[in-house]
Amino acid sequence: MATSTYTVSGMTCSHCVSSVSEELGAIEGVTDVAVDLPTGAVTVTSDQPIDDARVRAAVEEAGYTFAG
Repeated sequence: MATSTYTVSGMTCSHCVSSVSEELGAIEGVTDVAVDLPTGAVTVTSDQPIDDARVRAAVEEAGYTFAG
């Protein structure tokens, strides 16, 4: 198991959280996505480490900014 936490900006509501969670959850190997809306922290749990570029692409596909 691997867990990584990222910062995503631009999320303002529960729909935003759902969009980001859905895109990240579609990445192969991802087993859980937890989003803390007030801080923009997104924790991704996966079977093995996920490349940051894949996470960035999924966040941007959802319409938000991957801040790191």
